[in-house]
Amino acid sequence: MSIRMMETDSDILATFPVMKQLRPHLAKEDYVPLIRQLQADFGYRLIALLEEGEVAAAAGYRYCQTLASGQFLYVDDLITDEKSRSRGFAEKLFDWLEREAAESACLSLHLDSGVQRFDAHRFYLKRKMRISCHHFDMPLK
Repeated sequence: MSIRMMETDSDILATFPVMKQLRPHLAKEDYVPLIRQLQADFGYRLIALLEEGEVAAAAGYRYCQTLASGQFLYVDDLITDEKSRSRGFAEKLFDWLEREAAESACLSLHLDSGVQRFDAHRFYLKRKMRISCHHFDMPLK
């Protein structure tokens, strides 16, 4: 088992089946170009936990800075393949992200989680994350 940055187009594409479990609206043919756009525009980074050469979990993150929070690492995506759940893979990715944030002089680690994701919420609370705000959105189309 290893965690590594997914940098080549084939690396990125290898994360698609797992990422689609979290983001079902994604289309395979749009995935690599979208990741490349997020990388160019926002500094998005993609990591994966590989078991026997296969992606078992993945996370996407970026560095942000706001007046309210200062410098922080924002986790856009964190998902373990449904066939690999309850094996500690999310915990290993979270540990990696936490170390990355600390080594990059971030003051905190942030993420949003859909209100329906109860298992994820238990995991985040167990990791000593706190619910610090309500996130609101409004569709414009």
